[in-house]
Amino acid sequence: MSQITEHWLVACDHDRACGKGFSCDRHFGLCVPLRQEGKYCRRDAQCVRGLSCMFGRCIRSIPEGQEGSRCKVDKDCGASMCCARHHGESVCKRRLALGQSCYVPDGGLAFSINQICPCDEGLLCRGNGQPQKR
Repeated sequence: MSQITEHWLVACDHDRACGKGFSCDRHFGLCVPLRQEGKYCRRDAQCVRGLSCMFGRCIRSIPEGQEGSRCKVDKDCGASMCCARHHGESVCKRRLALGQSCYVPDGGLAFSINQICPCDEGLLCRGNGQPQKR
């Protein structure tokens, strides 16, 4: 039997039960090979080293604090960025610059599915939907 076939026959309830290059498919309770870039996933541990599971696919990991990286609060992001939800993930996004479209949905920014950052420092969103200088 090949190494892959042997691992597919291993029952598991956590990743440590599987060998190197495998993760536990918790739905089926079996060890499965780690997934390559672009493949479907549900969590980081299902992707090969250097990839993260974001938006349901294995993608190249983005360094902390950079645009598109995971975050929990604004201070996790670099300068002129905020932590905002995008397709169910909280990621670092750029604050709105002068001339970019801005709006506040009914209920406020916290109630939108795909959030936008507030305007960059020194700018304010006015009724015409464009950031303006204070």
